[in-house]
Amino acid sequence: MTGSIYAAKPWLAQLSEAQRAPVDPPASVVHAFRAAVARAPEHPALAYFDARIGYREADELSDSVAGHLAGRGLRRGDRVAIMLQNSPHFVLALLGAWKAGATVVPVNPMYKSAEVAHVLADAEVTALICADRAWEAYLRETADASSVRIVLTACELDFQTRDDKRVLGFERLPVPPDTDDLLAVARRSLPAPAEADPAPSDVALISYTSGTSGKPKGAMNSHGNIMVNAERQRAGHPLEEGACYFALAPLFHITGLVCELAACVANAGTLALAHRFEAGVVLDAFAEHRPAYTVGPSTAFMALAAHPDVTREHFSSFRILSSGGAPLPPALVERFRAALGPYIRNGYGLTECTAPCAAVPPEKEAPVDPASGTLSVGVPGADTVVRIIDERGEDLPFGEQGEIAVRGPQVVSGYWRQPRATAETFPGGELRTGDIGFMDPDGWLYVVDRKKDMINASGFKVWPREVEDVLYTHPAVREAAVVGVPDAYRGESVKAYVSLRPGAVVGTGELGAYCKDRLAAYKYPREVEILPELPKTTSGKILRRELRSQP
Repeated sequence: MTGSIYAAKPWLAQLSEAQRAPVDPPASVVHAFRAAVARAPEHPALAYFDARIGYREADELSDSVAGHLAGRGLRRGDRVAIMLQNSPHFVLALLGAWKAGATVVPVNPMYKSAEVAHVLADAEVTALICADRAWEAYLRETADASSVRIVLTACELDFQTRDDKRVLGFERLPVPPDTDDLLAVARRSLPAPAEADPAPSDVALISYTSGTSGKPKGAMNSHGNIMVNAERQRAGHPLEEGACYFALAPLFHITGLVCELAACVANAGTLALAHRFEAGVVLDAFAEHRPAYTVGPSTAFMALAAHPDVTREHFSSFRILSSGGAPLPPALVERFRAALGPYIRNGYGLTECTAPCAAVPPEKEAPVDPASGTLSVGVPGADTVVRIIDERGEDLPFGEQGEIAVRGPQVVSGYWRQPRATAETFPGGELRTGDIGFMDPDGWLYVVDRKKDMINASGFKVWPREVEDVLYTHPAVREAAVVGVPDAYRGESVKAYVSLRPGAVVGTGELGAYCKDRLAAYKYPREVEILPELPKTTSGKILRRELRSQP
């Protein structure tokens, strides 16, 4: 780093005085939450359809969850998996687990049994908090084969009374006999265990992502990692204390957890929740809650803009709209602004840097690279250094493309129990992202490609090998290769190429359905093409790049 052209931080000129100023974040979201309770005990912490839960009430409910977990034998550092949609239950479970001194493992509710089983086994999860419907459908069997010994289930119809069939179109189930009901536990008025509050260096999250091996790895996000990004956002955004933040991104995703939940708590704001994304429900929530901030993938903004009932009034309360997780086309930004008013601010981050490491400052608009037409993802923060490097790790000049490397207080210490992968991805504590980009002399960062073969579908990351492994279990498949193909809505879609075993007959629709039954909805291939033979190197390795370049 000594002598690096990027060490001078040319992007500081793009930041306001408030954005350049040092921050002194609370030790954890728990500490920030208790500070918000002291400042505004009756202010709504959570809004969920017609439900409102104040800071004091949410503090007491999550204390009781912590007390229950401790009473069941959960120890400091044990892992608690949370597999829920955007509902108050997620927030109460998260705070309760942290107040008990645990590490949280967020799990995508779209995961199927095998995907959940890997996470539970790899993280050696002690407690699982999930929807009652998922428990009854398939999680009981999955958890029984794991280290899980404490289970809390939640009915996401709790708290609210509207039962909006667009997203809450399910029936209330009896509490499963082999679980404890999360809401009943929260209402028991149990005290949180004494002296269990987390320290900044404690691991707050094990956030599963995919890396160069194709196997999901758990990034260890510390409480300090989370709060430095949350406090940077609070200090650098022109939002009044107590403002409403809408959870457009899912809370199980690092973007939603940090940029929505943690930043909202740091600002003693109201976090508005709507279970899961459905464009009409989201627009109704905008009209009801009048949020000042939200962040989501470009695909969500496309869906909102295309809804037949959308009006400019739906977006009139917003001070900031942010986009991240999927490429943001410049044409979308301009069409959205012309039709609905707000300017969508681009951003860039990874799980390994606890969500954002670059963003468009609130007072600025992102430039578009005239050569490639790429919209800038913004500029790094004041305490972050982003470099563009070659294969030896040496600086490349401004304007030249190379791998994006990130150093700063939001970068995680490494992967859970993966010392080799940690050493490869974080040499000297610097994150090698695997993304290809460049920086202009004014400090604006552009992401133009990916070094890895990762597919980015609607902001969700898909590793081709995981899909290929499923295809290889089909009796008709001889060879399989999966690539990302451009998709106007998702950014990228998953496409599979297969060759068949001699004499086998199978339709492409059957293969797609086969994957859909075994993978989360964003992972299964939207297209399947059958070829007589897949292209290979002389050593027999399938050439994905040739398939990717096919018309």
